[in-house]
Amino acid sequence: MAEPLPVALRRERMLALIGRAGFVRVGELAEAFQVSDVTIRGDLDALDAAESIRRVHGGAVLRGSGMREPSFEEALEASADEKRRIGVEAAAMVTSGSSVLLDVGTTTAAIARALADRDDVEDVTVITNGLTIALELERAIPRFQVVVTGGTLRPLQHSLVEPLAAVLLQRVHADLAFIGCTGVHAAGGITNVNLPEADLKRVMVSSASRAVVVADGSKLGRTHLGRIAGVDEVAGLLTGESAPEGEVAALRAAGLSVTVAAA
Repeated sequence: MAEPLPVALRRERMLALIGRAGFVRVGELAEAFQVSDVTIRGDLDALDAAESIRRVHGGAVLRGSGMREPSFEEALEASADEKRRIGVEAAAMVTSGSSVLLDVGTTTAAIARALADRDDVEDVTVITNGLTIALELERAIPRFQVVVTGGTLRPLQHSLVEPLAAVLLQRVHADLAFIGCTGVHAAGGITNVNLPEADLKRVMVSSASRAVVVADGSKLGRTHLGRIAGVDEVAGLLTGESAPEGEVAALRAAGLSVTVAAA
């Protein structure tokens, strides 16, 4: 019989399963980890107390900061103007002949839209794990080359995750990466509510010469389960005018370059 996993590792993998499936039953988790239903219920109680999941009848669903992960369409409606301004500011950082890793998300979709609007850049290669991102950039072909990672589809965010998604990312090195997230904190670093996506975001950070985090002001001061990077591992943060001044000051004090997109 295989040695049981340490509790912390078991719970981390449990969260990854819940994140991929959306809903997982107690019995399915018990079978997957070869432990009793009682042990699984104890794990779920602990994760619920930490506000990583929400217990429901017969199992659990993933949540972040006490709420479920919003769909791409729901997130698109939040802070739309602010994300558009962040997108324009980020797109201005891209130069002709460069390669860009473009993460999944509504803020990065705004970057893709702003990039496609630019007629002064060409020969840009964009690699993404976001289907929505790829579609936004389609009209820029052939000035742009658009490469999609492949992988397993997460319907909630229209994103591609493991297995297979990291294979391409580990074999390239881009000039610039734009990384989305659900939390930016001076001490907690750059984090994401969904573990499978956080895994890919870490690979993107390591596969680029410069990684810039893009997040509207609502993400600042928050910390979620999936750690992407410390503030010292990214080149900077591009945020919007809703960012709390205290959080911006704390991030700058921690050594992170913060740019606030002008209104």
